[in-house]
Amino acid sequence: MKTQAVHQELEQARHNGPLRQIQIPPCPELLQRLRSAMAVSPQPDLNEVGRIAAADVAMSATLLRVANSPLHLVAGHVPCTTVGQAMYRLGLDESAALMQAFLVRHAIPVNSPHLLRFWQRSTKRAVAMGFIARQLPGMRADLAYSVGLFCHVGMPVLLQSVRGYGATMVEAAARIDRPFIATENANHRTDHAVVGALVVKVWNLGAEMMTAIRLHHDFEALQDTGVDPEIRTLIAASLIAEHLMRQHEGLDEDLDWAANRAAALAWLHVSDDDLEQWDEALRPLLDEA
Repeated sequence: MKTQAVHQELEQARHNGPLRQIQIPPCPELLQRLRSAMAVSPQPDLNEVGRIAAADVAMSATLLRVANSPLHLVAGHVPCTTVGQAMYRLGLDESAALMQAFLVRHAIPVNSPHLLRFWQRSTKRAVAMGFIARQLPGMRADLAYSVGLFCHVGMPVLLQSVRGYGATMVEAAARIDRPFIATENANHRTDHAVVGALVVKVWNLGAEMMTAIRLHHDFEALQDTGVDPEIRTLIAASLIAEHLMRQHEGLDEDLDWAANRAAALAWLHVSDDDLEQWDEALRPLLDEA
């Protein structure tokens, strides 16, 4: 029911509300093909994934660079020289995640001083989400990674479509009396969570992902039994991922973490000791990202 409510909210805002002026870039064809290939049952279409990887020279180079990075190049192993070798070393899931990140980054370019290192941080958030998912039984790492990658995608879309949004970002980052999205809504009657969910909806990337991104700053949902447990898990994981990223970057705790830390840890049954262990294990992955 919550997913349907989000769908209706986006439809109404798109046709009669503040989202009418938002310009959503088209979903990359290769991303559509990649998601279709990965969704094939009982196992992904490996040949199609390989063809997609080889279809873009820059994407192929990204796979080779990561496969030959210190994190993956074990002593005594020879460097990968083909896309097939790189995908074999990385594994299908990591290869697909890297390809998805590459395609989304090039579909929504960011050329603004207000969003320095945007895609670098989005990739780090996705990596952190995927890591957290692998620590929690039953949580889908591919979905968690995708939610992490798209969490803030509404920001560059708003920046390109809405006059004055750059100034709103500066104001929202400076204020300590209210959350970031409160300033967005005060100035524009919408926020990056809504617009990010709209991107996911228009690109047809899945109802769970759409709902999780729409609600990723709605921490009351952690206590709402009307919200699907998988969505609540993604919301809690996104809060923890952001916290671990900020620790990695030497930043202070933000308002969201201070106010909702206990609820997120309780929902996921995660202890402070677990969090410390995750922080230590995640750091080399974030260094590479």
